[in-house]
Amino acid sequence: MLIKRDKWLQYRILRNGSSLAGRLPKTQLLKKNVLSKMLHHYQSVVLKPRNGSYGRDIVFIKRNGANAYRVQNENNAVTMRDTDKLLKWLRKKNRGRGYIVQRRLQLAQIGNRPFDIRIMAQRKKGSSFTWNVTGSYAKVAAQGYLVTNVTSRTIPVLEALKLARIGDRSLLIKAERIALLAAKRLGERYPKLRQVGFDIGIDRKHRIWIIEGNYKPDVRPFRLLKDSSMYRRILWYKKH
Repeated sequence: MLIKRDKWLQYRILRNGSSLAGRLPKTQLLKKNVLSKMLHHYQSVVLKPRNGSYGRDIVFIKRNGANAYRVQNENNAVTMRDTDKLLKWLRKKNRGRGYIVQRRLQLAQIGNRPFDIRIMAQRKKGSSFTWNVTGSYAKVAAQGYLVTNVTSRTIPVLEALKLARIGDRSLLIKAERIALLAAKRLGERYPKLRQVGFDIGIDRKHRIWIIEGNYKPDVRPFRLLKDSSMYRRILWYKKH
């Protein structure tokens, strides 16, 4: 089966795994009434292109009062006063690709900058092989950005948890377990899938969330870590 890069499809696959449903931020396909309802319910949401990658064209929307919205794309923020105007602007930006709208997580922060964790899950050729975590690092958002894809630095996860004062190794182990459950679920749908780079968020209440899984993750950031063993392990799994 063709492995399709589609955030909406992936959300539905993962949501059907009962143990994972509570780890996914509420997500829906973007429509006018959906956006209004989600903003009313959560006050702050994230819009992502269904087939997006590298954090491109991600839009953060926050409700400011009755009919005003603060819209941030990359490090540019504007205020809009009308949902129709907002949707028109999105359609123009989107060029017909379709967006999902997702509850925005209040991610833990390091120095007032949100961060999340990239966890690599891989398995050897052949769908019967077990998934393993082969590496992880934390991505800290650059100044003025809300997405961690525009990263100010890449640091070991344990260091990030310590700096954010939200946990220790046991929290990382729990996050890895969740990533492996998600990899197994996606691997059942796509027998030829052999690697997923999961973006895992930890909110300010220390709850672990699956933000999304990337089927073609960029492994270059692992080269920036002092510990090169993860990078070597990832390359080994890619060959085997």
